[in-house]
Amino acid sequence: MSKVSYYTAEGLKKLRDELNQLKDVERPKASQAIAEARDKGDLSENAEYDAAKEAQGLLEMKISKLEETLSNARLIDESQLDTSKVLVLSTVKIKNQTNGMEMSYTLVAESEADLKSGKISVNSPIGKGLLGKSVGDVAEIQVPNGVMKFDIIEITR
Repeated sequence: MSKVSYYTAEGLKKLRDELNQLKDVERPKASQAIAEARDKGDLSENAEYDAAKEAQGLLEMKISKLEETLSNARLIDESQLDTSKVLVLSTVKIKNQTNGMEMSYTLVAESEADLKSGKISVNSPIGKGLLGKSVGDVAEIQVPNGVMKFDIIEITR
């Protein structure tokens, strides 16, 4: 069961670059390490060979997962997005009703989330709670220590 994920052009490029790095640089290195270990003699007692084979297996698994992610990735056309509701790529200014603190978050795909730069995943509890809301709505978000209420102040792209 594949899950479609939506990405910005920047996020999609980052995924493709990582996949190319793994295929073009890391894969040949893994093959070389196996060849060097094989040249050292008896494979039944060669820990280096076992480690190189295991590393190659992990690398191939990572490449496979990235290829699957890319095959299910969709590029978001920001010009077509509705700015009246919170959607993926919306920048939302919210105010915590409890302490009056104002915050701005941009909702992005899970792999692009970076809290330091204000990007949160649409799959996070806050992201899920904000999706579909409009300016003036109150988002009630279930968090581990109860329910938090946020006023939606502004939605931009």
